Amino acid sequence: MLMELSIRNFAIIDEVSVSFDQGLTVLTGETGAGKSIIIDAIGLLIGGRGSVDFVRHGSKRAEIEGLFSVESSVSSELSDLLAELGIRPEEEETVVLRREITTQGKSICRVNGKLITLAVLREVGQMLVDIHGQHEHQKLLQADKHLSFLDRYAESSIDKPKKEYERLYQQFLKKREQLLQITENEQQMAQRLDLIQYQYNEIEKAALQANEDEALEEEKKRLDNSEELYRTVHGTYESLYGDGKGLEWIMAAMNQIEEAAALDENLHTLKETVTNCYYLLEETSFSLRDYYENIEFDPDRLNIIESRLSELSQLKRKYGESVNDILEYASSLEEEIDTLTNREQRLAEWENELVSIAKDLVVEAEHLTKLRKDHAGKLKKAIQKQLKDLYMKDTVFEIDFKNPNTGVISDGQHLLKSFPFSRSGMDTISFMVATNKGEPLKPLAKVASGGEISRMILALKSILARHEGVTSIIFDEVDTGVSGRVAQAIAEKIHHVSIGSQVLCITHLPQVAAMADTHLFISKSENKGRTSTSVRPLTLEEQTEEISRMISGVEITDLTRQHATELLKQAERSKK
Repeated sequence: MLMELSIRNFAIIDEVSVSFDQGLTVLTGETGAGKSIIIDAIGLLIGGRGSVDFVRHGSKRAEIEGLFSVESSVSSELSDLLAELGIRPEEEETVVLRREITTQGKSICRVNGKLITLAVLREVGQMLVDIHGQHEHQKLLQADKHLSFLDRYAESSIDKPKKEYERLYQQFLKKREQLLQITENEQQMAQRLDLIQYQYNEIEKAALQANEDEALEEEKKRLDNSEELYRTVHGTYESLYGDGKGLEWIMAAMNQIEEAAALDENLHTLKETVTNCYYLLEETSFSLRDYYENIEFDPDRLNIIESRLSELSQLKRKYGESVNDILEYASSLEEEIDTLTNREQRLAEWENELVSIAKDLVVEAEHLTKLRKDHAGKLKKAIQKQLKDLYMKDTVFEIDFKNPNTGVISDGQHLLKSFPFSRSGMDTISFMVATNKGEPLKPLAKVASGGEISRMILALKSILARHEGVTSIIFDEVDTGVSGRVAQAIAEKIHHVSIGSQVLCITHLPQVAAMADTHLFISKSENKGRTSTSVRPLTLEEQTEEISRMISGVEITDLTRQHATELLKQAERSKK
C-alpha cells in the first residue's frame, strides 16, 4: 500500500506531500488542475519513462519519493528480490522508492537509499503498484495481449507447467540455431572449416600448457631481479646466523629460560615457546642459505622466456586473454571441426534431437492449452457475472482459441523454416463479444464503445485483483464514457475492488466520488506569476460541495447540494 507520496519540482507541482489510506481514495478537481500529474509522478516512481519536460521550469531536478507498506501476499517475493539486489529494508514490511530526473536528462533511482538501475526500479515498482488508464484500454483491444490476461487469471495453476515449457522452448531454440548454422551452404561451410582448422593447428603447434603464461611471468620476474634477491635473502640469513647474530641471542635467551623453568613450573609454557622459536628460525636460516646459494643470473634462460612470452602474446591477441582462454577456444574449435567434418552424420543426429524436443514441447504446450481452456471457461462465467452487474447483461463474452497445425513436428527440416511455438506456448486467443442480442460474436476491438471498454476493464480488474499481489491499484479515468445507472454500478464495482486493498481513482463522476473512503481535492493556484498544484483531503461538508460542483458543472444550487447529499447517503448504504 502507498502510504506517503512526496513530489517536488515536477511539472506544475512545486512541492506536495500526500498521505494515503487503505480503501478507495478518489482524486477530483477541475480539468488541468494536475490530477493526472499525480498519477504520472507515481508512474515514474515505479519505473515509467522519464523526460526533462517533467522538471518544473526554473528547477534543476524533479524529485519523487514514495513510502510503501508491503502486504504479506507480496512480501516474500519482494524480500527475495531485494535480498538478491543486496538491498536491506528500512523497516519491517516497508519499502521506500525514490527517483530524481535532472534537466540534463539523468534519471537517478533508489530503493531504500541504494542506487539502482531504472530496470530494477521498474521490477520492484510493478510488484507494488498497478496503474490502469488509457494504455490498459489499448491493451484490451490488442488480441496479442489477451493471452496475458488469461494467464494472470490462471497463474496459480499454470505457473509450473509454463516454466517447464519455457525451459524446453529455450532448448529448442538453441538446438534449432545449431542446425541452422550447420545447414548453411557448402561453400560457407568449406571456408569456415579451412579457417578454424588453420586456427586449431596454430594453437596446437604452440603446445600450450595450462597457466603457462602466469608461470613464465613469475620466473621472468625472478630472473630480472636475481641480484636484488641475492642481496636481500643473503642479508636476511646473515642477520640470523653467525657470531653475535639473531640466533645466538635467541639461544642465550633459551638457555636462561630453561634455567628459570627448572625453578618455576609456571614458566614451562614460555620456555617451550622460546625453544620452538629458536629451532624454527634455525631451520628457516638454513632454507634461506639454500635459496641464495642457488640463485644465478641466466641470460640464456631469460631470452628463452621472453621469446616464449612474445609468442604467447601474439596468440592472445587472436584467441583469448590468457593461455587458459586459448586452450578453451581450441577445445571449441576441435568440437566444431568434428561437427563440420562429420556434417551429414551430425545433421541427422541434431535433426532427431530437434524433433524429440519439439515433441516434448507439443506435450507441454497441449497441457498448457488444456489448463488455459479450463480457466477460460471459468473466466468467461466470472466476466459475464461482472458485466451483468455493470448493466451489460445482454453482452455475450467468449474466449476464442486458435491452435496451429502440429503435423509437421516429425520433420526436422520443416522445423528450421517455421515452427508452431512461441515463448508462451502454441495458443493464440482473442476476446470475442456480442454487445446486443442477436448479433454475432466479433473481436472486442471492432464492436465495443469507449464506455463498454471501460466496463470490460473494470470487470477484468475486479476478477484479476484477487489473483495479483500488487498492493495498490490506480484507475486513471476508467469511468470515461459512462453515466446514469451505469456510473453508479461502476462506482460500486470500484469500491468493491478496494475492499481489503488500496485503490486510487481519478474520476469526473459524482457517483464514484461519493463512494470514496478518502476524497482528495486537486487544485492549482497562482503565486508571484507561477502556477502551483496542491492536494488536500476534504471534510464531509467540503466533499458535498465538490460533488455538487461535479453534478452541476458551473453553478452550485441548493438542489445540487441535496442531490450530492443523497448520493453520499446512498453510497454509505451501498458500502454497508
